[in-house]
Amino acid sequence: MPTVPDERVLPPLGMTGEQFEEAALSTAKGIEEYFASLPSRNTLPSVAPGYLRKLLPESAPNQGEAWTEIEKDIERAIMPGITHWQSPKYAAFFPASTTYPSMLGEFWSAALSSPAFNWICSPVITELETVVMDWFANILALPETFLSKTEGGGVLQLSASDTIVTVMVAARERYIRRQLEREGVTDPEEIEDRSCEIRSKLVALGSEQSHSSTKKAAIIAGTRCRTIPTHQSDDYALTGPALRAKIEELHAKGLQPYYLTVTLGTTNTCAIDAFDSLAAVAKDYPDIWIHCDAAYAGSALILPEYQHFSAQMAFVDSFNMNMHKWLMVNFDASLLYVQKRRDLTDTLSITPAYLRNQFSDSGLVTDYRDWQIPLGRRFRSLKVWFVIRTFGVQGLRAQIRHSIALGDFFADLVRSRSDLFTIVAPPRFALTVFTVNPRRKEPEKLEDNTGNGTDPRPYQDSQVSVKPAADSKEVEEANEVTKAVYETIDQEKEFFLTSTVLSGVYAIRVVSANPLAEEKYVRQIFDTLVRTAKKVLKSRDGKQANGASH
Repeated sequence: MPTVPDERVLPPLGMTGEQFEEAALSTAKGIEEYFASLPSRNTLPSVAPGYLRKLLPESAPNQGEAWTEIEKDIERAIMPGITHWQSPKYAAFFPASTTYPSMLGEFWSAALSSPAFNWICSPVITELETVVMDWFANILALPETFLSKTEGGGVLQLSASDTIVTVMVAARERYIRRQLEREGVTDPEEIEDRSCEIRSKLVALGSEQSHSSTKKAAIIAGTRCRTIPTHQSDDYALTGPALRAKIEELHAKGLQPYYLTVTLGTTNTCAIDAFDSLAAVAKDYPDIWIHCDAAYAGSALILPEYQHFSAQMAFVDSFNMNMHKWLMVNFDASLLYVQKRRDLTDTLSITPAYLRNQFSDSGLVTDYRDWQIPLGRRFRSLKVWFVIRTFGVQGLRAQIRHSIALGDFFADLVRSRSDLFTIVAPPRFALTVFTVNPRRKEPEKLEDNTGNGTDPRPYQDSQVSVKPAADSKEVEEANEVTKAVYETIDQEKEFFLTSTVLSGVYAIRVVSANPLAEEKYVRQIFDTLVRTAKKVLKSRDGKQANGASH
């Protein structure tokens, strides 16, 4: 009987069990040392493009290397190119949080490594996902129609961008199916031809403040995309009248809106669209799929004081938020809920013979491959489960409240220097957006109607924006100094902030919402802004004085 020679020089899993234990313990120690060192590291890297190729060999090693040698390159080669998103000095974009229980979930997920496209691939991967998605729908106080016991349900996706592509494709096909039914088209060739004709007239919608993924998804879906203007007077929210005007404009051109992104917490300013007025318009156009993008701010719905927004979600077809932004789960963990799961499965379910099995055919199990574009999927629910069990609902709420309190603190600091800064949009969800004044002003006196020096209104309602100066010269000068302040801090690399442009106004965004953010670091960011603004204004005034003397 012939035998198969085994010429492998390493164990099948690359290490022995004992070696793996040592490597895992060393890795855990290295990660803990990394987190302890974060406050002393510059948040932004100081490398130039192509830096890594100079540090690595020209070709892959022919002989395998010991883990003790590989591990040395974490600090030597990897760390110089890392932007430290977990740093307490990180205040850019939105957070990408992680926690130890989440890391442990990834550890186990990597060990089990199942693509889980069918229930039978690993039943627990499907069933735990259904459980934690229902748990979280209840934690967020979403309408019952998003629970798995109804016609709806939830599924874990990679990101909000993947989610928008998924629901937009489903929205396109749902619109076509309904139109074909209305027209009574049943012949297969006629269905195909008419479907192509209908697709050519479809338009996806989003406001000017909607995430760019709406436009990208429309490209992938092969349809038009139109943006709806928003205004500073509405705090950059999409309103019902603006939506209706755009729909009527498109209908007059023979085009058919089929999809709309509404937003709870836009990227630029955390603006909240006017859901009540949008719901009134939605009643008149039931064929338009409405998706709520709450990627970052949706995490705040775990707080009872924000759950009036949850109740307003009854009018949307789908809702999405990312736990990997603000809720202690590392990337990727994007939660998508739909009111009618058949809207997804009727579009995305394709079952060749090799995917068929008695459990799927019985209709008694969920195959999440039919709820997404890829076939395979990771065991994401494990880290979500670990995090929920470690923190508990109260612990998660405390984390969000802490971030919001830090945002309140920072906004008050900015207001305290109204001679230097102007807030240009209502601070919300730990985000403050502001400009640098092109010339020093007298500090504003904040109104106190209570007699005790406090504002009686809830945090989110007490935040009012200051309208940017209407004079174009004033705006131009403000943009110039704000950009100079931003770029100076960016070049120093200790802190990471981001900028944006609102109605032609260049502004700086600060959002300190990762788990390690603390008051002292928020104050350091503010002190750096003040120092840099004074320096930029002094330099500018000096240049103007020299120019005038000539």
